[in-house]
Amino acid sequence: QLQASGGGSVQAGDSLRLSCAVSGFSNLGLGWIRQAPGKEREFVAGINWGGDSTYYADSAKGRFTISRDYAKNTVYLQMNGLRPEDTAVYYCAARLGYSRTYDWTRYTYWGQGTLVTVSS
Repeated sequence: QLQASGGGSVQAGDSLRLSCAVSGFSNLGLGWIRQAPGKEREFVAGINWGGDSTYYADSAKGRFTISRDYAKNTVYLQMNGLRPEDTAVYYCAARLGYSRTYDWTRYTYWGQGTLVTVSS
C-alpha cells in the first residue's frame, strides 16, 4: 500500500514536503509522478529500494529531493522553490526492477494522489 500526503496550496517560491507511507512492499523502485490539469502524467523523481540511488526529471533537478526513511517506511519529496507550473496531483508509485526509468508507465503500484497548488 502507498499512502501519499502533504499536498496543499502555497505561493510561488514556497516549499512543501510530500510523504508516502509504504507498506506491504519490498525490493521495489519507488517514485513520485505528477499530473497537471489537462496533461499527461509526468515522472518527477525516483529512488531505489536501498535508498542510495536517486534520479530526477529535468524539471525537478536542483529544486526537489527524494529521500527515504527506513524506520518510518516513508518516502519523501522535498519541494523547494515551487512554481505555478508545479501545480499537479502528485502520486507515489512503486515498480519492479532495479534499473532507473523515467517512464511513469513502468510503475505498477500506485497510491492515491495529493494535490499541490502553487499560485503566483
